[in-house]
Amino acid sequence: MVQLTSKTLTLEEFLKLPETKPANEFVDGQILQKPMPQGKHSAIQGEFVPFVNTALKAKRIARAFPELRCTFGSRSVVPDVVVMMWSRIPRDENGEVANTFVVAPDWTVEILSPDQSQTRVTKNILHCLRYGTQMGWLIDPDEQTVFVYRPKQETEVFDQPQDVLPVPPFANDLALTIQDLFNWLLE
Repeated sequence: MVQLTSKTLTLEEFLKLPETKPANEFVDGQILQKPMPQGKHSAIQGEFVPFVNTALKAKRIARAFPELRCTFGSRSVVPDVVVMMWSRIPRDENGEVANTFVVAPDWTVEILSPDQSQTRVTKNILHCLRYGTQMGWLIDPDEQTVFVYRPKQETEVFDQPQDVLPVPPFANDLALTIQDLFNWLLE
């Protein structure tokens, strides 16, 4: 992430700014730009969202959203993928998915890009967990490793091909191994 300004803004001021590509995030009064996704990042993100939605959306259990801005706890972050339980998806007056999500996701997934700070990404995952997120994944394509974060629990590391990745309780219909996940880079 690139720091764009040293001027301290309020969250309300930040939210009035136009959206950018790649997205800006608001952390500790500063605007930080996410790096532009590259091939491995895009391949995993592009496969993960339909993988989750195929299993959970039709049953109205949960829905995955790519690059969705979530604003809560004095931050505004854009995880690579957020998964929201069906009953917690913000809706507008017509019952449609709302444009603004002012709630922590139920599951946050970050895919590390080559020029991205693992520390900053981890801080965003930990922030989500403090505000009710059930699980966070940090996927490192170069190391073919997934770090799994849960509230008030030790971080788990998965890097063996046969390792089955844990999912939040609402997503028990999903089964994904490290090999399955990183095979998406070969397809």
